[in-house]
Order: sequence, then C-alpha cells, then structure tokens
Amino acid sequence: MESLRRIILFIVLLLAQVLVLNRIQLFHCATPLLYVYFAVIFPLGYPRWAALLWSFFIGLAVDVFFNTPGVAAGAMTLVALLQPYLLTLFLPREAEENMATSARTLGWGKFMTLATILVLIYCLAFFSLEAFSFFNWLHWLECIGGSALLTLLLIFTMETLRS
Repeated sequence: MESLRRIILFIVLLLAQVLVLNRIQLFHCATPLLYVYFAVIFPLGYPRWAALLWSFFIGLAVDVFFNTPGVAAGAMTLVALLQPYLLTLFLPREAEENMATSARTLGWGKFMTLATILVLIYCLAFFSLEAFSFFNWLHWLECIGGSALLTLLLIFTMETLRS
C-alpha cells in the first residue's frame, strides 16, 4: 500500500512539474520545483537506499523532460541523502520508528524549518550544477532565492491540504 501511494505521488508530482509548473518562470529566474516535496516527506524509518533510488529516479525523469542532464537527479539524490539526518534533528527522542514527516506530526514550525533547509540545499545544488560557473552570481542568487520561495509556498500549500 505504501509503495502504491509513493508511485502515485511520484506520477502526480512529475506531471504537475512537467505540464504546469515548468511553464511558470517569474522574472526569468524563479521556477517552482514542487517535486522536491517527494524527498522532504520520506518517513523516519524509510530505508535510505530506497529513498536515494526514488529521489534519483524522479530527478532523472525531470532531467529527461527538461534537458538538464543529471542536474535534478544529482540534486535530488543529495537531498535524499541529507533528509534523514536533518529529520532526526527535529524529532522528539521518543519518536516512533515509522513516523511520517508532516506538519501534523512534527508541528508547523519544525516542518517549515526542515522543508526550508532541504529546499535551499536542493536549489543551491541544482542551480550551481546548472550554471557550473559563478560568472553571473547575482542571477544565480536570484534563481536560488526565487525558486526556493515559490517551492516552499507550494510545499506549505500541499501540506495544508494534506493535514
């Protein structure tokens, strides 16, 4: 059952990104990257190898559609690698082994902080790999900041609907 939900979420986030969100580009730099939500909400006891594979494959699918060879896959794999370590910083000591990562279980403040850190890491890795130079560093910072804000706005909206 859990695998079926994860597959459905994978498809829904990928379709939303490809068909709708990629067409949104504010000020030629800010694009919402909602598929990062997929890596943010892995539960506490989820196998790390599975989280890495799932994140790599959604990043690879995004790379195929957007012609960014390996950029999204690498950044999503990095986020999936760091997510369990960051998640343990926000959990109470007596947390269940399969505790879901959501605003309902963590509280809004902790969930927003966790999501903000992971989205900023993703945007930093994604736009650094995409630009592969810091020649136009102001545009690079605008892309990171704008995309992170739009992504966080969508993640918090999704989490509100999920709760």
